[in-house]
Amino acid sequence: MTDFYEDTPIRHDLQTIAFYNLENLFDIYDDSRTNDNDLLPISVKKWTPKRYDNKLRKLSFAISNIGKQETGKHPAIVGLAEVENSKAIEDLISYKHLENCNYGYVHYDSLDERGIDVALIYDTTAFEVTHSEVFRIHLIDALGIPDYTRDILLVSGFLDGEAIHVIVNHWSSRREGERETEPKRMASSHKVTEIIANLRLEDAEAKIIVMGDFNDDPSSKSIKNLVEVANLYNPMETLRSFSRGTTMHNRQWNLFDQIIFSTNFFDKTPNKFEFETANIFDEDFLKSFNGKFKGSPFRTYIGKKYQGGYSDHFPVYAIFKK
Repeated sequence: MTDFYEDTPIRHDLQTIAFYNLENLFDIYDDSRTNDNDLLPISVKKWTPKRYDNKLRKLSFAISNIGKQETGKHPAIVGLAEVENSKAIEDLISYKHLENCNYGYVHYDSLDERGIDVALIYDTTAFEVTHSEVFRIHLIDALGIPDYTRDILLVSGFLDGEAIHVIVNHWSSRREGERETEPKRMASSHKVTEIIANLRLEDAEAKIIVMGDFNDDPSSKSIKNLVEVANLYNPMETLRSFSRGTTMHNRQWNLFDQIIFSTNFFDKTPNKFEFETANIFDEDFLKSFNGKFKGSPFRTYIGKKYQGGYSDHFPVYAIFKK
């Protein structure tokens, strides 16, 4: 794989902030605490060291190029979804396409039933972490039993010297039906608005970026609630179309992956970050190149059948200018 944008000049006044659902980045070792039995070398899916290495190679290449066409460099901050553990993150950021990016990471194990978590990787030369914590979503299923999902991750710090807060999400899926599962995503939406309200109690001018796989589109009730109650701006509202999105289901595009932020990123203040642009990173190399899924994200698996691709989601990114 060659670097797509190696001739692009480095823009020191720009930083890319991205989000990427990695589609089950599991290591190859059995973990008794997680439901990883179908992603082991001896499983039906045959999740072998070779396949794991191929996924690390592809994901690291993709991440290194997000926003590079505009900025000439790798992203300063990348929120991640569907990582099994810290080892998988360490394997990813030490892979050759990322090994010189100075990435550190923030990760906490959640109680998610599938054993997948959110995390944040960041260029330690651009972003200094000052605080991180996770927030649990307390859900109950139809039988009154706790229904565990991914935690919400808050990471605060200084991006090129400016204080920002990043909230990373992976909300409950639509597997049992969009309407049936909507209350779960609304619960997460309310939790994020609560986190933002508390940040603003400490600093009324807090600059906040909310990112994630929300399993809802920009027009969905949970996202509309978040944007309106917390007074945020969602640049992704204009990106979804009949022929474009971040993930595909039943041959229809969804834009579940979004980056949303506080409106003070529009303020023109000297030496402060201002929103520049946002986009889906859907380069051709990330797409299936033939068959009935042509043009959709080039996945690692379709069901139990190995495809050898990147992920079933495209990354999204926003660029900020100082």
